[in-house]
Amino acid sequence: MSWGTELWDQFDNLDKHTQWGIDFIERYAKFVKERLDIEQTYAKQLRNLVKKYCPKRSKEEEPRFTSCLSFYSVLNELNDYAGQREVVAEEMTHKVYGELMRYSQDFKAERKHHLQEGRKAQQHLDHCWKQMDNSKRKFERECKEAEKSQITYDRLDNDINATKSEVEKAKAQFYLRTHMADESKNEYAAQLQNFNGEQWKHFNNAIPHIFKNLQDMDERRTVKLGETYRSFAEAERRVIPIVSKCLEGMVSAAKAVDSRKDSIIVVESFKSGFDPPGDFPFEDFSQHMSRSGSDGTISSTPKVEREREAPAPRSDPKHPMSKTKNKLWLFGKKPKAPSLEDYSHLPPEQRRKRLQQRIDELGKELQKEIDQRDALNKMKDVYEKNPQMGDPISLQPKISETMCNMEKLRSELHKNETWLSEVEGKQSSRGDRRHSADNHHHTPQGRESPEGSYTDDTSQEHQTPQKRTTPPKPGQPNPDPHEFDDEFDDDDPLPVIGHCKALYSFDGQNEGTLVMADDEVLYIIEEDKGDGWTRARKQSGEEGYVPTSYVEITMEKNSKGAVTYI
Repeated sequence: MSWGTELWDQFDNLDKHTQWGIDFIERYAKFVKERLDIEQTYAKQLRNLVKKYCPKRSKEEEPRFTSCLSFYSVLNELNDYAGQREVVAEEMTHKVYGELMRYSQDFKAERKHHLQEGRKAQQHLDHCWKQMDNSKRKFERECKEAEKSQITYDRLDNDINATKSEVEKAKAQFYLRTHMADESKNEYAAQLQNFNGEQWKHFNNAIPHIFKNLQDMDERRTVKLGETYRSFAEAERRVIPIVSKCLEGMVSAAKAVDSRKDSIIVVESFKSGFDPPGDFPFEDFSQHMSRSGSDGTISSTPKVEREREAPAPRSDPKHPMSKTKNKLWLFGKKPKAPSLEDYSHLPPEQRRKRLQQRIDELGKELQKEIDQRDALNKMKDVYEKNPQMGDPISLQPKISETMCNMEKLRSELHKNETWLSEVEGKQSSRGDRRHSADNHHHTPQGRESPEGSYTDDTSQEHQTPQKRTTPPKPGQPNPDPHEFDDEFDDDDPLPVIGHCKALYSFDGQNEGTLVMADDEVLYIIEEDKGDGWTRARKQSGEEGYVPTSYVEITMEKNSKGAVTYI
């Protein structure tokens, strides 16, 4: 149904209707703005809530209980959920509110243009009507004047007293008025014809065209509102899959709560390693009481029995029973103990964990220093080969600093491993410390091969001699006077795990090496760990490292204390 044919005379009402359409768009846009503000506020409040309840401590210090971990997972999912609410607000901002505001401006401009065209057409028709009306009024006046002049002429013409000149003058006036009336009539007819033509064009062409444009504009407004309604819903619907995943993550976190695991963690976290206190002995204080003769009894208790019944000696503070008094805090408030470097103030199990953690950290730091030293040495080699790229001497202070840091870390590592061995109830044997060092990707001080033979520094690495017809002489390393001070500090000798026969003589000039003659038979006390050196012992008891390629090794099967390094 067309507005132009049905509402040809409702220009003012269409003006009001299109203005209502603009007001409705702006009202809906205001609604969307308030809706996205709610989403933004909601998302912000959710993020603040997550931030408020997130742990302030580092992950290492946080409890490892499944209930805590699940709660943190719920917080993470809620944070992601808040992010989706922000996505909804952003979608509404750009695809709904922003679109509505742009369309509202375009709609206003288009409506103004169409209404101006309608007013111009109406003004043109009004102008044509005024011209026609003016010509009509003029024609009417001329006709009346012509009638008056005719009456005057007829009266004078019939009056016998009237002069001829008066009659002729009245006649001329009558003819003039009649002519003027005829001209007014013709002008009025033309103006009337023109107005009727313009009016037909106005109501059959101009107004229908303008009203059709207004109708199209209003229909587009309706379509645009429908599209924005859809976009409004789509902004919410797009995030539903991700929101569902967030909720599924919360459900999974809830399912991950395991009371049994939490109980085990409590035990592992707080157990002291002490045995429960034993029974207190009965202390008989009546042994020193003297018996009077009036009792009629004579002490006939044998000496052995009396000694057996004698009061127990004063408790030795080192005796396990004396420790029970110190463990009564298990049932009360635990006394505060000073924090010591070796964690000796902690129970055995807790001390072991702390020491192991520190050893791991020192191992990582040592590996970083080793990597840095390797990089510096490689750079130094490049500078030595290509002096134009840089001065190799400039790297020496940094290399020295790195080596100093390595020594400090190794010393600290060795000290902590010694404490760990004490906690684990083991003797600080070479094999145990060596095994611990391999597990942490480094070698503690006093457990390395001869200086320069097993190092991560490629520039200082000792070239392993290869077995050939003519024995090579091992390269001279750059000794570090502090690296092997504790090479043979252990009191307990390492067990023999095999024997070897010298294929070539070896002068053993480096510190920590062993002089070896041709065909000499030695005991193997430590295998080659991949650096080309084997630790051996002479018949006289002297120990040291010899090149692996210089000897023929025979390992003993099932030898106690044998340690193999891969």
